[in-house]
Amino acid sequence: MSSKNGKPNGQSFDLSQTEIKKLLKNVPSGIKIYIGHLEHQIKNMAKIGLSLSKEKDMNVLLENILLEAKRITNADGGTLYMKTDDDRLRFEIMMTDSLKLHLGGTSGQDIPFYPVKLYDDDGKPNTHMISAYVGLTGETVNIPDAYKAEGFDFSGTKAFDEKTSYLSKSFLTVPLKNHEEEIIGVLQLLNALDKKTNESIPFSAEVQDIVEALSSQAAVAITNKNLIRDLEILFESFIKLIATAIDAKSPYTGGHCTRVPEITMMLAEAVNVSKDGPFKDVHFSDKEMYELKIAAWLHDCGKVTTPEYVVDKATKLETIYDRIHTLDTRFEVLKRDEEIKVLKKRLKIETDASVSKADKKDALKSLRKKHKDKLVKMEKEMDFIRATNIGGEFMSGDKKDRVKKIAKYRWKDNGTVKDFLSENEVYNLCIAKGTLTAEERQIINDHIVQTIDMLQQLPYPKHLKNVPEFAGGHHEKLDGTGYPKGLTKDEMSVQAKAMAIADIFEALTAKDRPYKEGKALSMAMRILGFMKNDAHVDPELFELFVHEKIYLRYGEKYLDSEQLDMD
Repeated sequence: MSSKNGKPNGQSFDLSQTEIKKLLKNVPSGIKIYIGHLEHQIKNMAKIGLSLSKEKDMNVLLENILLEAKRITNADGGTLYMKTDDDRLRFEIMMTDSLKLHLGGTSGQDIPFYPVKLYDDDGKPNTHMISAYVGLTGETVNIPDAYKAEGFDFSGTKAFDEKTSYLSKSFLTVPLKNHEEEIIGVLQLLNALDKKTNESIPFSAEVQDIVEALSSQAAVAITNKNLIRDLEILFESFIKLIATAIDAKSPYTGGHCTRVPEITMMLAEAVNVSKDGPFKDVHFSDKEMYELKIAAWLHDCGKVTTPEYVVDKATKLETIYDRIHTLDTRFEVLKRDEEIKVLKKRLKIETDASVSKADKKDALKSLRKKHKDKLVKMEKEMDFIRATNIGGEFMSGDKKDRVKKIAKYRWKDNGTVKDFLSENEVYNLCIAKGTLTAEERQIINDHIVQTIDMLQQLPYPKHLKNVPEFAGGHHEKLDGTGYPKGLTKDEMSVQAKAMAIADIFEALTAKDRPYKEGKALSMAMRILGFMKNDAHVDPELFELFVHEKIYLRYGEKYLDSEQLDMD
């Protein structure tokens, strides 16, 4: 029921299936057929829309759109164009059944035609070509016979016909508009065929309506896919930006965040292709591989919080600067003071009238020798301190004792007599291995805690929910002695174990560390083997790493030739 102004008066009709059937009973058969046909088309369009929304591969999606349009119209051929950023229509797919022509899309065959310009060289709209006209105006163009049509340039079509002995007659060209009414492409169908005679016929108005509806669905599906792709590209670019910033933060770890994903993915791919052994039943889907790649890129993101003076600590005495230069100055002060003492003694000897000339000569000779011996000893002590500062060798007990002995030398600092080395300098110089104190190493280790905290705050989609676990587990060890959680073998995922091997191998072979040279492949693999025996890395993944020669494939790409000492 309606009110006088034509609007509903609030009443509604609830009809049962039985009542609907009674109403349709008296409807003429022709209308029933039309209603049935319309119902079929609606269901079919819903099915098509669902199918398009599910398709992940863009080439398959575009091809399905063209195929469905050809099926609906019973067209012999069709072309799908996509609009480019520089205002052109790029050929994506071309099909003509009677010529057995299939280019672009999933065919693997390139389309040898230049994109159609939407604007001529003089900047004016290209309205003489149908596809360009539709791409500019958004209007559908339905031409019953190209050879009789006026207003459009069909010279290219006619040349094609002459070359192939084909007859391009009826054309239906429809714009692809997204939800914002932006034209993103053009769908062009060629030669609707009569189902009985197989002769070319014009595209009917009814068919045109259906194709326009399909084009609308298709444009939305394409836009959604492009949006998802663009978001993924943006997401990956942002992640790589973070990784690049971390590498750029320190000249000594540059490239680490880039190289670890390479090794990780090589190992994951080796797991995927395993036909036997412990990984024969393990297979990572495309989504899981993508998830692991993202985690690998982010595995050290917590280092943005690590102070540069710790990350870049190239020597034991380095803080904001290398304090070895301060010690060099102190040694020069000691040498200066020693020189002054010698000069004073020499003056005293030379001016002492009670000493004979011969005795003076002997005394001065002895003084010079003692001075020279002391300077040589001081230089040796300084050379020892310089070598110790590098941190390249293990500090044994006797070396630590020597540092402490040198620390007791006395020197004057602006008139104040002090020990040659401060407690902090002794503490740093006595680091047993490497250049980091226990406190600084804890700061370094804390980056993984920061990594986990940072990554757990992100609202991941379902297929990326394990990124924090994978990225945060690369310093764990199978025996539970790793950090930060002390996980054991059964508590670690295969992905985290793979990343642990990648992180260690990259660090061992890296050429850009300040405190060591990049190790040769043989040495790096020997150390990894020891770590395997000590339950620090997964033995099964290590064996796969060896068997598939991932170390060599990585080495040939990233290492210097002198490091490649095994095959």
